[in-house]
Amino acid sequence: MTQKSKIVLTCAALALGALSVSGQTATSTPAPAPAAAAPAPAAPTSSWVITAPFVSQYMFRGVRLGGPSFEPSVEFDSGALALGVWTNFPISDKVVGQSDPEIDPYGSYTFTLSDSMSIAPGFTWYNYPNATESNGFYKTTFEPSVAFNYTVAGVTITPKLYYDMVLKGPTYELNVAFTLPLKDMGSELDFAGTVGTYKWDDAAKDASPSVKNYGDYWLIGVTMPISISANGKILLGLAYTEGSNNYYKQSGSPKAVNTAALGRGVVTIGYKITF
Repeated sequence: MTQKSKIVLTCAALALGALSVSGQTATSTPAPAPAAAAPAPAAPTSSWVITAPFVSQYMFRGVRLGGPSFEPSVEFDSGALALGVWTNFPISDKVVGQSDPEIDPYGSYTFTLSDSMSIAPGFTWYNYPNATESNGFYKTTFEPSVAFNYTVAGVTITPKLYYDMVLKGPTYELNVAFTLPLKDMGSELDFAGTVGTYKWDDAAKDASPSVKNYGDYWLIGVTMPISISANGKILLGLAYTEGSNNYYKQSGSPKAVNTAALGRGVVTIGYKITF
């Protein structure tokens, strides 16, 4: 989800997108057995999750990549393993030469350390099939990551490190999440907050000398799921995100402000089905 700079005396917005992923674990009750026999091992539960949301703004790491967008995704979960594909189809304000569509396979595996701690290595493979490479855009980048999850008093704190192998740079992120039950409504409010910073050393394809892109960002949001069937939910979300201190820098030239790094509210309306 990256806006990249067109480097020949000009800089255009650049950012990558990705979707945070997590595995899920479950156990089944062992069948009755003689007292001397060991219980049967727990079997992981597998499921498919399909989500089809519309968002009012396409924002990633504090950078605006477009206006209203359709962002369908599909994910397969089996025990601690999660594999999926996230996509973005911008409806308006497309990034010329790069977006429409974006297709991002991703995955993670969660290792449980204790009742309150886990670690989840993962990856996101960003793909922009219509990117114009002559304008400095990449058609694909690959970003491994590792997240450490710690839950205390119902609040999950997740430091996360990403490293883009193509853009050649890290992203450091801290996420906080908690849920407020709405028992009378049969729903809940899922709150989330993020602060992060990144620095990429090769932000434009084939630029010489190479172009750096770096910046800070934060986000705060809430989502309310509304059950409409045993497996289906409507998702209503509201968030505000903002990018700051975001610049491009090419050796021998002054740094240039990334004007796509700004603050925006984002409204999400979607549908989620699990089977």
